[in-house]
Amino acid sequence: MSKSFAFAALLAALPAVAFAGPQSQSQGDKTVTKQNQVTATATIKAIDPAKRSVTLRAENGDEDTFTVGPDVTRFDQLKVGDTIKATYYESLVFQVRKPGAAAATSGAVAAGGRLKDVPGGVVGTQETTTVTVKAVDMNVPSITVVTADGRTLTRKIAEKKNLEGVSPGDRIDITYTQGLVVSAEPAKK
Repeated sequence: MSKSFAFAALLAALPAVAFAGPQSQSQGDKTVTKQNQVTATATIKAIDPAKRSVTLRAENGDEDTFTVGPDVTRFDQLKVGDTIKATYYESLVFQVRKPGAAAATSGAVAAGGRLKDVPGGVVGTQETTTVTVKAVDMNVPSITVVTADGRTLTRKIAEKKNLEGVSPGDRIDITYTQGLVVSAEPAKK
């Protein structure tokens, strides 16, 4: 499983998914959230301690080799035959702000450590950006926004009701959160 923290790509696709998820109201502002979770399991087929690399075989038979950084302090506890379980989480939160409302803040988080008594860790990131609504077409339905760098993007919206009350000049704060939880389970004897 290969995931990159590509916020720029997300922003390029923004309104395509922007108002596709379930909706909730938050202090008078419109908030839309979309979440996803994917879990993959692979078996360690080879370990090269000198290169700090691990070759994993996925359930479908595909193999890939990964280099493990020094921040993985329990690398020496991994064994051929161990099962690696990785769960990838992502969520998008879109909050519409009326002109003059306070802007959202952005932050990043990274953490590592033990999960149970097996090698593993957690890493995550969160980024927030703001776009300005240029136009809303309820007939399509679609939305046109302008990004902070001046690009104009128009996208169809899956659920027309999520455009209700959205007007030109409104700002949409987009918070993109990703997390990856990885743990190694000892080989079954």
